Amino acid sequence: MIGTLLNVITVAIGSTLGLLIGDRLPEKTQQSVIFGLGLVTLVVGIDNAFQTGNIIIPLLSLIIGIFIGEWLNIQAALDRLADWLQQTFIKHSDHEANTNDSARERFISGFVTTSLLFCVGPLTFIGSLQDGISGDYELLAIKAILDGFASLAFAASLGIGVMFSILTILSVQGGLTLLGMLAGEFMTTATIDEMTATGGLLLIALSLVLLDIKKPSVANFLPALLIAPLLVTIAVNIGIDIYPNL
Repeated sequence: MIGTLLNVITVAIGSTLGLLIGDRLPEKTQQSVIFGLGLVTLVVGIDNAFQTGNIIIPLLSLIIGIFIGEWLNIQAALDRLADWLQQTFIKHSDHEANTNDSARERFISGFVTTSLLFCVGPLTFIGSLQDGISGDYELLAIKAILDGFASLAFAASLGIGVMFSILTILSVQGGLTLLGMLAGEFMTTATIDEMTATGGLLLIALSLVLLDIKKPSVANFLPALLIAPLLVTIAVNIGIDIYPNL
């Protein structure tokens, strides 16, 4: 869990610094920063998506995952969690976390956006599993540094909701590290690659939100990350060659 704890620390530091400088940045600059982060997220998502050896796996994972996510309405659950966090911890201590809709939407946007961004990429999966299997947290240490700088930029533009993404990092990366300790030896290169590719598609969807092009409920896509390795495992067990061209 050392890698996850490092990640939490860097995001907390980055968010704090971002909050300190955020009020000094003009609104136009804040919007430009978010747009720039959206461009980077788009490029990373495309790069990750090309990790697949068979695009049908991420395609099916995404479609099935969206049906499950829409049925569970994960996006609404995350929004409610963000709303509860704001009312419980911020309401009386932060002047901008009041009852008006714009402050509420800003907090929710900061929390949900960074929670997804920090927990969907390949470094999250591979790094956490590697940490759990062998105790090697090098990849998570690299991710921690990247997330620290990203949280600084996001907090400057989206506010204190970004800092609360450390709860998501603890839950997701901690859970994956535990999974690595218990079942990491069963995770093959193919399952990790297809999970990474599916995560790349989610990052592309998230980039559309940051670029203000489209606002899909990206959180409702999250079950796809579980469907991808499940499809690979099922295909292998029933003798289907998922990489027929290799």
